[in-house]
Formats: sequence, C-alpha cells, structure tokens
Amino acid sequence: MQATDARHPNPALEAKLAHLFTLRGGPVIDLTIRPAYMELLARLGNPHKKLLPVIHVAGTNGKGSVIAFMRAVLETAGYAVHVYTSPHLKKFNERIVLAGREIDDSSLEFLLDEVTAANKGLPLTFFEITTAMAFLAFSRVPADIALLETGLGGRLDSTNVVENPITTAITSIGRDHMEFLGSTIQEIAGEKAGIMKRGVPCVTAPQTHPEPEPVLIQRARELSVPIQRFGYEWQCGSDGSRMNFRYGSDSYDLPLPALTGAHQIRNAGTALAALMSVRDRFQVTEKSMAGGLQTAFWPGRLQKIYDPFLSSGWELWIDGGHNEDAAQVLAAQAQDWSRRDGRPLYLAVGMMRRKDVAAFLAPMAPHAAAIYGMPVAPGDPLAHDRESFMSALAGSGLKVFWEEAPARIINHITGSGPPGRILITGSLYLMKEFSGSARAG
Repeated sequence: MQATDARHPNPALEAKLAHLFTLRGGPVIDLTIRPAYMELLARLGNPHKKLLPVIHVAGTNGKGSVIAFMRAVLETAGYAVHVYTSPHLKKFNERIVLAGREIDDSSLEFLLDEVTAANKGLPLTFFEITTAMAFLAFSRVPADIALLETGLGGRLDSTNVVENPITTAITSIGRDHMEFLGSTIQEIAGEKAGIMKRGVPCVTAPQTHPEPEPVLIQRARELSVPIQRFGYEWQCGSDGSRMNFRYGSDSYDLPLPALTGAHQIRNAGTALAALMSVRDRFQVTEKSMAGGLQTAFWPGRLQKIYDPFLSSGWELWIDGGHNEDAAQVLAAQAQDWSRRDGRPLYLAVGMMRRKDVAAFLAPMAPHAAAIYGMPVAPGDPLAHDRESFMSALAGSGLKVFWEEAPARIINHITGSGPPGRILITGSLYLMKEFSGSARAG
C-alpha cells in the first residue's frame, strides 16, 4: 500500500515517505531481521539499545487497543509515554508518539532526512526504516516508558531487536497474514511467541482458538518466562454496567472501557494485567485504571462517526477489521445492536485481494440488510475491484452491490428505508477518510 502509507498533508513529507518504498522496489513485506537493517541501526548508534523501559506487544487482533489502554492508564497515573504503532489512519505522525504527543512535521522530516542519509541507499523496507526512526526518536526524547507494537509477526519483526523489555504481552492469535507467518494457528502462535525474553514476564490475552495456548506455554517454559495467563493469573469480565478485573489476589471494580464492544473488556484486561506485571516499577492505582479505561481512544475500531450529512436516526460506524476473528467480533456487536433496537445494519466493505471476502463476511451476513463492496483505494491493484469482489461472493446468496465511493454508498442506503446503521469495514486503509472526522462529499 505504497500510496496510502506515504500519504501526508505536507507534500514534502509525502515525497520523502514515498521515496522509502523505492529502496526495495515497492511495498515489499520482509519478515526477517536482516543484516542491512542491523547495519542501519549501527550507523545510527544502536538507538534500540538505549531505550527506556519497554513493553512489547504482539498478536493478531487487539494489539493497538491494548496499547491504547496501557497508554491512557499510564498517562492518567502521571507518566510520560512513548508509543510506536502501525499502520496509521490519516498521516504517518500517528505511528510515533513522543511523551504523549504525536511527532510534529518538522521533527518527522528531520528524522526522515537523518535516517535516509545514514542508510546510504541500503535496500530496506518501509517498516524497517520507520522502526529505526522511532527508536532514534525514543532514544532522544525524555519519557518514562515506551509501548512498542510489532508489525505482522513477532520473532523476526523489526521491533524485536529490543533485547530487554520489562514485560511482553501477546493478544488474541488467529488466522491472518498466513502467507508470511505460517499455514496453521500453531505456526502463527510460534511467531508471536518470539517476542518473549528469558525471565521477562509475558501476559497472554484470552484466546479465541485453543491452539495458541500450548505453544505459548511451551515457549515460556523454555525461556523461564513468568507467564500471566487469562483465567489463571488474571481475569476480567463485565456484568454489562461495570468491569471487574482480578490480578493474583487483588480485585478491582472498574467502569466499562470507553472503546465499544465486548472484546474491549478483554483488551482492557490484558492491558491492566501487563501493567500489574511491572507494578514494582510503575505505580498504577485503581483510580488511574478507572480514568484510563474511560479516556482511552483508538480510532477506526468500532468507532462511531459524527456525520452531518446523515439523516436523523442513522448511525455511521467504522472498524478496520479484516480477518475471520475480527468478523466474529463485529458479528457479536451486530447481534447486540439487533437485540437493543432492531434497526437494520448495512455493511460497506473494502478489502485487499489476499483476504478471503466470503470468509470475512460469513459471520456478519445474517445480521446485514445489504452488503456494498467498494475499493480500498482507487486504482490499487492489490485491492479487490468490482469484478473480483462480486466474483468472490457469487453464489453466496447475499444481497451484494458495488459502488466506487463510500459517500455514494451512504447516500444510496439512507435514501430509502427506515433509519439504521452503516458499518464501514474490511481494511484499516479505509479508515483514513473517516476516523476523527465526518465524511467528505
């Protein structure tokens, strides 16, 4: 997704970000820690070895939400927090947060120039160079702690050069990016478990599938890792009005998280458990837990969007889910909406060609009044177009349409029938146009 990852309101920055893709001849994904990458880090003074305390997070679904909850709780407790996440929704600056603030354009451009000059044309990927940039920025700006999200994998991820995190966390593991991580959930779990470090605590989230847990336990045993498992060392749940969290013998009665969906209870619990595993270094009280849960913000994940163009009674939601487990989460939310008020749900879906559209839509289809396909980005050859999208759903029995723009889909849906909900989903790249602002057009 070269064009989308490089897009930036500042033309000079956009050109420099786009240049990074030319180093390896396009938007290449390479899940190895390669000598050229280590050479760049060495030329920059090995900033990854100079970082303040790090919490490292891997997993298939929920990584960003877990980091958002940890950040909010830590900041409520008075700590200054660095954050590195990917991808971004609207502009690259979102990926690098320095002591609570997104990196500004001038600092980002300075970093880009410095790291590009140090690289001297080595054939690195976009993610390798931008991870090096984040490490360099973190090593220079004072803060108390850094929260680090892996890219696709774990074991061979560019972030996994950090040798001494204070704790690690592994979120829900499922089938995604199988062309890179392995053909089975066990293989994928093995890659995610690669962020574990000898003797360093690792918190594991509730798992949707049974296969990951034995893999994670075995890896923890090999490295003498104090593993903190959901249902054993920690638990969380909700009665619908409050969240309860237990870590060891300590119990907490907390407000519901600000992020929508039953799955966010589990993500919030994972975040709290990770912070509890380092409470000897970072003091987090019940008050800061409650405050953080209520102020956490992670755009593009079951986010309700204010749209002044919508007719009265309509709601617009966005979610960047794009795999089967994410679809199950969205189906559960659709069922909850239906029980609550019975309003019709319309799906607007754009996906990359490597994703299985039919499998993604299967759990949600029974709750949808209609499904509209749309391009992830105009003219993107890696994304489903009208022909491939409609072909993928041929014979499914679903009521499927295609439109070239989300705004046209919304106008078409709201033009007739009773007020309902529209959910835009299938790719985080779709979220750029909607997260944090009303739709254009």
